[in-house]
Amino acid sequence: MRAAGLLWAALWGLLLPPVTADEGILHASGNGVPPVTKDYCIIYNSNWMSLPQSLDNATFRTLENLTSTVLCNSSEVPSGLMKDKAVVVMRGNCSFLEKARIAQSLGAKMLLIASKPRLSPLSDNKTDFEDVTLPVALIRYNDIVDMQLTLGNEVNVTLYSPPLPEFDFSMVVIFLIAVFTVALGGYWSGVAELENLKAIASPGERETRRKKEENVTFTPVTVILFVVICCVMLVLLYFFYKWLVYVIISVFCLASAMSLYNCLAALIGEIPFGQCRIACCNKNIEVRLIFLAVFCIAAAVVWAVFRNEDRWAWILQDILGVAFCLNFIKTLKMPNFKSCVILLGLLLLYDVFFVFITPFITKNGASIMVEVAAGPFGNSEKNDGNLVEVPTERSAPHEKLPVVIRVPRLEYSASTLCDMPFSLLGFGDIIVPGLLVAYCRRFDVQTGSSSVYYISCTIAYAIGMVLTFIVLALMKMGQPALLYLVPCTLITSSLVAWRRKEMKKFWKGSSYQMMEHLDYTGNEETTASANEQPGGQ
Repeated sequence: MRAAGLLWAALWGLLLPPVTADEGILHASGNGVPPVTKDYCIIYNSNWMSLPQSLDNATFRTLENLTSTVLCNSSEVPSGLMKDKAVVVMRGNCSFLEKARIAQSLGAKMLLIASKPRLSPLSDNKTDFEDVTLPVALIRYNDIVDMQLTLGNEVNVTLYSPPLPEFDFSMVVIFLIAVFTVALGGYWSGVAELENLKAIASPGERETRRKKEENVTFTPVTVILFVVICCVMLVLLYFFYKWLVYVIISVFCLASAMSLYNCLAALIGEIPFGQCRIACCNKNIEVRLIFLAVFCIAAAVVWAVFRNEDRWAWILQDILGVAFCLNFIKTLKMPNFKSCVILLGLLLLYDVFFVFITPFITKNGASIMVEVAAGPFGNSEKNDGNLVEVPTERSAPHEKLPVVIRVPRLEYSASTLCDMPFSLLGFGDIIVPGLLVAYCRRFDVQTGSSSVYYISCTIAYAIGMVLTFIVLALMKMGQPALLYLVPCTLITSSLVAWRRKEMKKFWKGSSYQMMEHLDYTGNEETTASANEQPGGQ
């Protein structure tokens, strides 16, 4: 009964439209020559007023900074100071519309309310303030401070709200990166499987291959343990984000450097020249691999130092992230389709629960997954799951988890100022379906099925990504991509296996065929040795 209730809540959460504030832009212009301009995020209520969609129809007003007052009483401001001006006051002590009525009575033409906590929707009862007609908007206090530092004390401002773009082309870049990584990771896993099969036929190569083998196989029990660890880690990040985020950053630097090395070393290994070696610690090491290791470590260190530089650090993070995903898909082996179903099914439930169900559980009604993925909102920090106000000094950029592919949004809108200026895709949305694609590729190699499973599953992943973007554009809110990727890839793989009458073999895996081959080869060697022994005596 409880499971049915959770499922209904998840479906209801999917169908409900998102409740968000109206986002707009404050365009500020200084009086310098040439004039310096800058845009800032504002939150307004479209039921109270409408804003022009472009600067062509906007009216500029001189900004009067009155952040020393909260404007809950007309006696707080000298007479005539606000006339025909845009005024900014502090949030608190009285409602937004009470401030607006006072400002309007003193001659103001625009009211900005500065907020130190996160920006929230303007939700006063407008029926009690029908006489209030001036524009009212909420703005971050730190943006007011930045405005003074950047543009000076004499600033002209206006408000407008450009229409949201129906589609952002950064999604195309995200799509290409994701499909490329999944396809290449699956192909690389198949190449490793083919080398393993060749090594089986040669006893000498088999021992060498076994020493080089670094793969980890997931059993059903390991899969369940892995999902439990993911749940625990996500909850810990929710409550102790500001400490654990640095642990995750450190682990990412180490793991991505190693992954980048493994990916590039595999390419360099195919180059037949430049193979000079030096002796070190009783081993012969290729000089080019030493330089490669230094390069990979340097790349991770550079990202760690400049990770908050939004202009270019996202490129380095994406390169390291793609290498991490490729190495993970190649290294982690799913033994059969049964393990794939368990892993993808449990992680789908994990994704849906922490995105759609946790808002009904948390005190502030926020999704644990969204809170952790986005980091602390604006100028607020998380303390035991609650939002608390921080000091008024301008703070450094807050840290975010580096477990996403980031691409800057290419279409300019209020969302790029108010939310995140990047389109994001989590590593899990690449790695988890990628493990199934890799299994399909290895199964193709083991059974000689001409890549039909691999190609079908890769195309299904691409279709799932397109479906995710369509729903994202329609619902205007973040989506758990696994909700669409898991059904597409699992159903497609199952249909291919059923159509080819290989479902039983696909479900159990082909590892038993390899074991039979190993036993057969071992028996041949034992028989040959036994036949040679009498002759030797």
